[in-house]
Amino acid sequence: MRAHEAGALHADGYRGPTWLHQPQDVNALHSILWASSVGRSTDGVLAVGGVSVTDLAQQFGTPAYVVDEADFRGRAAEFVRTYSEIFDGLCGGADVYYAGKAFLCTEIARWIRDDGLFLDVCSGGELAVAIRAGMPGARIGMHGNNKSLAELEAAVDYGVGRIIVDSFEEIDRLAAIAARLGRSAPVLVRVTVGVEAHTHEFIATAHEDQKFGFSLATGDAAEAVRRILAHAPHLRLLGLHSHIGSQIFDTSGYEVSARRILRLHAQVAREHGIELPELDLGGGFGIAYTSEHDPLPPKSLAAEMAEIVDRECRANGVAVPRISIEPGRAIAGPSTFTLYEVGTVKQVRLDGGANRRYVSVDGGMSDNVRTALYDADFSATLAGRASSAAPVLTRVVGKHCESGDIVVKDEFLPADIVAGDLIAVPGTGAYCRALSSQYNHTPRPPVVAVRDGQARVIVRRETVDDLLALDV
Repeated sequence: MRAHEAGALHADGYRGPTWLHQPQDVNALHSILWASSVGRSTDGVLAVGGVSVTDLAQQFGTPAYVVDEADFRGRAAEFVRTYSEIFDGLCGGADVYYAGKAFLCTEIARWIRDDGLFLDVCSGGELAVAIRAGMPGARIGMHGNNKSLAELEAAVDYGVGRIIVDSFEEIDRLAAIAARLGRSAPVLVRVTVGVEAHTHEFIATAHEDQKFGFSLATGDAAEAVRRILAHAPHLRLLGLHSHIGSQIFDTSGYEVSARRILRLHAQVAREHGIELPELDLGGGFGIAYTSEHDPLPPKSLAAEMAEIVDRECRANGVAVPRISIEPGRAIAGPSTFTLYEVGTVKQVRLDGGANRRYVSVDGGMSDNVRTALYDADFSATLAGRASSAAPVLTRVVGKHCESGDIVVKDEFLPADIVAGDLIAVPGTGAYCRALSSQYNHTPRPPVVAVRDGQARVIVRRETVDDLLALDV
C-alpha cells in the first residue's frame, strides 16, 4: 500500500531527499540534465538552439514540449556510430532501434529514417506513423504482447523486417496471415530471461511474473522456437530477443541476460542445426532526471556489452550473431524540456511546524504523468529570468483535480517566484507526450523543435474543437 504523497512532508524540518542539495547559485544549470544547446543568456533567460524561452512562450504558448533537434539527432547518431564501430569486429556492426513508444511523430520518424536508425513500433498507430514518414519496412520491428489480426496483417503487408512474437497464439495467427498473403514473415522470439532489473516494478520486463515473452525457465521459449520452425516457410526465425527493463544504469543485468539467452541460442544450434543470425539484447538505458542519476555514455555501454557477448559466445561455442540494441529514452529523453507558466504560489503550513511551498503551473499530469505513475523524480529551473533570491524547497504541481498531480516533487527554486514566471522541466522527451492525456478535458501541448535559431511546430497544440470532435 503506497503512502500518501504528502506523508513525508509532515516530518518537522523536511529538507527533501538526501540526494537533493541546496544550490549555491539558484540560476545554475546541471548540464547532464539538459540538451546540449540549452543555456542562459546574459540576462539570465533560458535559451535552446539560439531561441529564448520567452520568445518560445510568446510564439507558441505554454505548456509546450521543446525539442533540441540537433541534440536529439546527435544522440541518435552517436549510438549508431558507437555500436557500429565497437561491434564491427565481432559481427560486422550492430543495429540501433529507436523506441517509438518513447515519443513518435511523423517528423521524428523522418529523423530516425534519415540518420540510419531502425524503428521499434508496438501498435498499428505507431506503424502508420512510420509508413507515413517513409520508413523502409526492412528497418522496422514490431513489438506487442497482444497484436491484433489487423496489426499483424499490416506489418506483414508492409514488409516489416522483424515481428517479435510474444505468445503461442500469436505464432499461429501470424503464420496463417503470412500464408494467406503469400509471404514469409521474419520473427524474433521474445524471451523472458528471469532477470530482476534494478528499476521501477512497472518498467521491469524480464522477471517471470509479467505479461511479456516466453519463459526461459519453463521451456516455453524453446517450445516457441520449435513451433516457429514448424511453420516454415510462412515464418522465418531470425533470432532471439530479450529486454530486461527501462531506466537502467549499468550492464550487470545485461550480463546475466546475455549469458542465459545465448545458452538458448546455442541450444537451438544443437537441436535444430541452425545458428540464428540475430540477437536483440534490448536496452532501456537510463538518463539523468536529477543530480542523483549518473548514466553511462554510449561508448562505455557498447564496450561492456561487446565484451559480454564475445565472452558468452566463446563459452557456448557459437559465432556472434548480428546484435541489435534499443536505447529507449536515452535518445529522446534529454533532448526535450517542458516549458510552463506559473499560475499560483501557495505556502502551506503542515503539522509539526514545517512549511511547503506549492508552485502551480499551467500543465500537470495530463502532459507528464510519470511522477504520478512511476513515482518519478524530475528537476526544474526558473526559465524566464535570473534571480538573486534565496533557494526555497518547492513542489511544482499541475492544474488538475488530483492531489497526486505533481510535476516535480522536490526542487530548490528561487524565493521570489510569482505568477507569470516561466519554469522549465528537463528530461521530458520520453514517455511524457507519449503518455499524455486530455484529463479534465485539457488540450495537449504542442511539440516545438528548435535548431540554429529557428523554431517550428512538429506536433500542433490541441484545441477545444479537437476535444469535441469525437463526441457524437
